[in-house]
Amino acid sequence: MNTHSRTVGPNEQVVRQAIHWMLRLRDSGDAELQRACEHWRGQDADHELAWQRVQQLDRELGVAMPSTGLVLDNARAGLRRRQALKLLSGAAVGGAALWLTRDITPWERLTADLATATGERRGLALADGSQLQLNTDSAVDIRLDSQQRLVELRRGEILVSSAIQATPLQVVTAHGLVEAQAARFVLRQGKAASRLSVLQGSVALNPASGLSKQVVEAGQSVDLTREGIRPVQQLDFETGAWVDGLIVTRDMRLADFLAEVSRYRHGRLACADSIRDLRLSGVFRLDDTDKLLSLLPRTLPVHLHYRTRWWVTVEARA
Repeated sequence: MNTHSRTVGPNEQVVRQAIHWMLRLRDSGDAELQRACEHWRGQDADHELAWQRVQQLDRELGVAMPSTGLVLDNARAGLRRRQALKLLSGAAVGGAALWLTRDITPWERLTADLATATGERRGLALADGSQLQLNTDSAVDIRLDSQQRLVELRRGEILVSSAIQATPLQVVTAHGLVEAQAARFVLRQGKAASRLSVLQGSVALNPASGLSKQVVEAGQSVDLTREGIRPVQQLDFETGAWVDGLIVTRDMRLADFLAEVSRYRHGRLACADSIRDLRLSGVFRLDDTDKLLSLLPRTLPVHLHYRTRWWVTVEARA
């Protein structure tokens, strides 16, 4: 079942431009060149995406990516600059061409049974009577048959309303297994942990670490890690409000709030260090994140600096 949406991302030409900028800047302290690169990055969301991917590839595949010294040595030996760029690009293509030139959609979303794009939410009624809601940038695989009721959360966040059947509904993440009957819960998978928040009923947790099963009751939230289960004492936003297109905050740090909002929009959303710890409470609609951001200066001593529509920095008000 492939019902996910795809969005267009940086093409090969934009990726090559990003490689070109990286090559020019790697050993350069030229402030003007740095500003020119920042201007290029701010012209289009795809420019920034390509830049971030080239930088990430350079960090992760540094052995495969030729160093500036190698490129310059080759140039001195008669290799023209265009050939040097081709060499650099070739190393990237040889290591991860698909990763560089693919669209915005991560591979989990491309191959999952059901997925959502950035800013999209989607609901699905499962064949066993359960209900499944996917938040922004999420992906699941679904296996329902006479032998199992299994949902694999591959990426992102889901809200599950599990129906009563002979066997419990199982939801697996990178950090363990959740089992539920007649329960309503939110499960969000991160790099270090998967956060479970039970809204109704009770849910059993089986950590990947092999520790004993633990039951989580309605109103409780826990972080499931590879080492075990860690209780969450207090949340600064309402879990599951995203189903209704909302972020409901309770004395939430501005930096954390913006990190949450950034999940629902393309491009770069940054926060100046001097205002990261400002607090806000309120109800914010997710359907138009530009309009959402425009509300911040009305309640906090901040202003919005738009380099482009896709590159926004929240700064202290002068």
